Amino acid sequence: MQLNLRYDMNRPDFGAPHPVLYRTAIEQAQWADRLGFTQVFLAEHHGAEGGYCPSSMVQAASILGATDNIVAHLSALVVTMHDPLRLAEDLAVLDNIAPGRVWLTAGMGYRPHEFEMFGKDISKRLAIMNEAMATLKQAWTGEPFEFRERSVRVTPAPATSGGPKIYMGGSTDKSAIRAAKGGYQYFPGHPDLFTLYKEEREKAGFPPPEELRKPAASFLYVSDDPDRDWPLVAPHVAYATNAYAEWAKERGTGQTRYQPAETIEGLKAMPNIKVLTPDECFEYLKGLGRGTAVTFHALLGGLDPEVSWRSLRLFEKEVLPRLRAEPGLLENPGE
Repeated sequence: MQLNLRYDMNRPDFGAPHPVLYRTAIEQAQWADRLGFTQVFLAEHHGAEGGYCPSSMVQAASILGATDNIVAHLSALVVTMHDPLRLAEDLAVLDNIAPGRVWLTAGMGYRPHEFEMFGKDISKRLAIMNEAMATLKQAWTGEPFEFRERSVRVTPAPATSGGPKIYMGGSTDKSAIRAAKGGYQYFPGHPDLFTLYKEEREKAGFPPPEELRKPAASFLYVSDDPDRDWPLVAPHVAYATNAYAEWAKERGTGQTRYQPAETIEGLKAMPNIKVLTPDECFEYLKGLGRGTAVTFHALLGGLDPEVSWRSLRLFEKEVLPRLRAEPGLLENPGE
């Protein structure tokens, strides 16, 4: 079982201010690093009304510089929004700051206004994506190569041979097939797509991929009094899940774990939104078992850091020791 954090920094007007959220993310990553968490997922979107993080690589640098072991996983990094050479440079520098602790899930992007914002043609996004991925592979050798009919070289080379670990992201059948045929690992927006990916990867002659971990709840909050805390977290969770559900319509196709909800009862009915007591949380996670990815979206919807910390510290005190006592359950048992 893998323990992770996730941040997107998107917030409504009633959410915590962005400077507070970014500082808290660093402090929570330090906490997670000490406890043996594996990854901090950092998301990227541009021009979002709620200030969704547009510079996940900058945020990653702030976290990597303050921690020792935890991985900064840029997921998804919307590669179509970046100049390929600058992207190769920035990721190479990140890997030199924290060798081997930079992973990325490469996303193609789907929001029309983002392509308009950067003057890119959304109908050519596959070609833009393919060029970017090819550029990264060539750039990270540290040797000169041909880019748009000119010779270029990206230095320094990443500290990790071949560069940061890359997954392909996506929420459609096409994304699964594309990742399989390219020989990439795959991080689907919905787990059902992984079956298709494995089938297509085998047809293409590649060895078996990393197994996809079972996801725990998208939002998991540990509380000693759920009746007290549901009204505190619900507005923030509803803001986030409604935003994601609305944005998903812009894809035109694909799947998402987020659905619209307007009430606490609507949120409670969602299988991927959970506010649990420590005992309930332990039983829930133990039941999911090995091979699960437990990801705390700790500041979802601009959640008040004090409310967020209350859940994390309760998890540390009353749930984590019991998980550690289960032989072979946790990937990194930590202290």
